[in-house]
Amino acid sequence: MHAHDHHSEIARLRQRITEEYEAATRGLTGLATGFATHQFITQRMEHIGTYHETLQHLVGEQEAIRIVAETLEAVQAAPGGNA
Repeated sequence: MHAHDHHSEIARLRQRITEEYEAATRGLTGLATGFATHQFITQRMEHIGTYHETLQHLVGEQEAIRIVAETLEAVQAAPGGNA
């Protein structure tokens, strides 16, 4: 994989992690309750786990953890985030 492709894939994965986390957060405050909400949030977190695994293959375990943590922190710190 070329360096540009590598960076593009990392950026794409960061965006997907952001979207999944935001969807899970909305699931906590949405109208649905009980099992449906739990299932929805669990799916979002499983997707983030899959993206983390992909990142591990691209950049290694420690860097993948750093990228996911940094991405989630940025979402929480953004206006409207849960920080």
